[in-house]
Amino acid sequence: MWMTPTDLTDGTASLTPLTLAHQADLSEAAADGDLNHLWYTSVPSPEGVEAEITRRLALQDAGSMVPFAILDTVGRAVGMTTYMNIDHTNQRVEIGYTWYRKSVQRTGLNTRIKRLMLAHAFDSKQAIAVEFRTHFLNRQSRAAIERLGARLDGVLRAHMVLPNGSLRDTAVYSITAADWPGVKANLDFLIAR
Repeated sequence: MWMTPTDLTDGTASLTPLTLAHQADLSEAAADGDLNHLWYTSVPSPEGVEAEITRRLALQDAGSMVPFAILDTVGRAVGMTTYMNIDHTNQRVEIGYTWYRKSVQRTGLNTRIKRLMLAHAFDSKQAIAVEFRTHFLNRQSRAAIERLGARLDGVLRAHMVLPNGSLRDTAVYSITAADWPGVKANLDFLIAR
């Protein structure tokens, strides 16, 4: 397998392979800000965290996902993220299903976590491209993806039916191996600030 579970850290931000042991922290994190009520994104309810962890671990067993718990500086799980839609043959991967408890949003943690994941994908795994997808109307997510240095590849119109019955237009972004040196320099600059 090309992409496998691993621990990633820079000393201030950490990712660790997701397990059911993270359930209590993540249930508390999901309750912070009632994130599951956001209609344009997919965050489990506090009661649904166990099922979401189980779902992600089943996709890991199938080889299509590597899920992580996002840890704060004291080792508490404050969110989840994944490498997903893993193309082991072509060394392409998507970073997605990312969410953070409300109290750590806009603290710079997302930038550090994405820097870790991108460095692992490009520097350790020689990825040819890393993709990001989000609801076209999720302005906060799109701004965060663009701030990372990803480029908009296009919008998949009427791409998915959401649980509320509405159709999702999906904005697709990517960073290629050729983009990575510039993106890395920008992320390092943002983190240093």
